Amino acid sequence: MFRSHVASRCAMLVSAPWFNLASFAVIMINAVALGLETYPAVVTAVGPLLHLVEYACVALFAAELLVRFGMHARRPAGFFADGWNLFDLAVIVAPLLPGVRENVTLFRLLRLARIVRTFRLFPSLRVILIGIRHSLPGLGSFLLITALLLYGYAILGWMMFGAAYPERYGTVGQAMLTLFLLLSLDGITDTLQAGREITEWAVLYYVSYMVAACYLLTNLLVGLVLTALQEAHEAERAARVKPEPINPDQASVEHSLAELRSALEALERQLGERSVGKVPEQVRR
Repeated sequence: MFRSHVASRCAMLVSAPWFNLASFAVIMINAVALGLETYPAVVTAVGPLLHLVEYACVALFAAELLVRFGMHARRPAGFFADGWNLFDLAVIVAPLLPGVRENVTLFRLLRLARIVRTFRLFPSLRVILIGIRHSLPGLGSFLLITALLLYGYAILGWMMFGAAYPERYGTVGQAMLTLFLLLSLDGITDTLQAGREITEWAVLYYVSYMVAACYLLTNLLVGLVLTALQEAHEAERAARVKPEPINPDQASVEHSLAELRSALEALERQLGERSVGKVPEQVRR
């Protein structure tokens, strides 16, 4: 009885609109404090205050985690079945372990990971994260196509400009790096003009590269991500409208009510037929 009461109260608290907003505010305060620690002048001036803010944020994170654990008071194993709960537990408890706090780099990385907790507070952010995860298999194929395209154009670039510009096209690796930087089209005008001084084929080379790599591949990546996001939205919508399982006792009661309703309708039909049959006899009398 006590566990059920605790679970219901914690569930009401977590479902309150202000709960996620308060958690988000604490995450942002922790992120701002982490950013201020990168300024030596600020650390010198208000260093103890930043440490106090850090301890307060950890205490609030721990309280939030306890409330979420209280939701599963009836069945505590359900708390560990949620991946987000395990992530929260890791980023909150790990910095408190001996050996982790002394490692400054690891300690700061774990503090920075607390910002990722923002994704579990808002469904829209979770959908984006799920969409990115769904796009990973297609992203691997996209990266393979991009690498093959860059490699092919790098070989052509080495053949055409390797002798004139060895610092940019001297090897296939340097050529691939140059072409990768050109994906943003930054400096493409100067690069095209420099190529035309070597050969007129540079126009066809760079124009075809811009069409194939900068436009087609970019649109392919955008389409891949949008498709994954749409699938994530549909999965999230289907999870929200998922019908609840029917209780066996409720199903038996509904079946009994349906049988009683059928029997009542049959009885009404019999009474109606008998009343119709008596009308001619009364008329004869």
